[in-house]
Amino acid sequence: MSKHWRVILLFALMTAVIYIYIVFGAASGYVIQHLRLPRLVLTMLVGMTLGSVGFAFQLLLNNPLAEPYILGVSSGAALASILAGAAGLFLLMPLFGFLGALAAMLAVYWLAQRDGMFNTTRLLLAGIIVGMFLSSIISLVMYLNQNDIGNIINILMGNLGHIFSNSDWQIFIGIAIICLVLLGWLALQGRRLLVLSTGDLLAGSLGLNVRRLRVQIFIVCSLLTGLTVAFSGIIGFVGLIVPHLVRLIWKGNKPESIFYAGVFGSVFLLICDFIAMHLAVIELPVGIVTSFIGCPLFIYLLWRKK
Repeated sequence: MSKHWRVILLFALMTAVIYIYIVFGAASGYVIQHLRLPRLVLTMLVGMTLGSVGFAFQLLLNNPLAEPYILGVSSGAALASILAGAAGLFLLMPLFGFLGALAAMLAVYWLAQRDGMFNTTRLLLAGIIVGMFLSSIISLVMYLNQNDIGNIINILMGNLGHIFSNSDWQIFIGIAIICLVLLGWLALQGRRLLVLSTGDLLAGSLGLNVRRLRVQIFIVCSLLTGLTVAFSGIIGFVGLIVPHLVRLIWKGNKPESIFYAGVFGSVFLLICDFIAMHLAVIELPVGIVTSFIGCPLFIYLLWRKK
């Protein structure tokens, strides 16, 4: 067995030990079925998605600071979910989040083009502009709907403690299947993304359709981000930190690195969620924990590269 798989199995075992207590501890069957087990599955899926998408975006934009939320898609999903919650349509919040992510993705894609051409610089700038504009609308909605401030904060800071009804389970299973299919396709594009990260000229000379691949990766990653935000809210730093940890352990970029980033993303978010539930008397939003852990860890990675 290679050392790569030993590391993955070690982290998986550690995660399993932590969550045996959380999922199968002293709790009723109802709590396990409707609270703890859904939370475990949701956390693993969100972490896997954010880790994989973060690695793909960093290769796509050839920028080590890129993460899933930098292109404004998460802000679109968050705004639509907040509007659905403010209207009392709580059951439809995942659907609204997905539609909001789709609308933001189309806006960024339209702004990123010029004379039919599509480049990473315009894409990055368009994402930042759209994200800032949508964030200002979210601030306005928060000011006008102060009675719903708790629900809005859960979306903006990340909330994995979603209480699943039977209808929610059906919606979530459908979204999970879509995410897993898209993640599988994304993992298979690792080698092509590595070629793309070497530069457009070299990638094109090797027979790669640069423009089509960029569009495909952008659409798939945006949809994945929107689907996860619709259920978990905005959880920062997972898509930024996990790719750097994968590069640190596996000594650079590898064709299978997107898969490794998905595994590490699940482990990282599970640990952060465990801390969020048990660090204080009240449960903390998981986005706060990922930021507290992610900031110093990223500073260390920057210092180490000097």
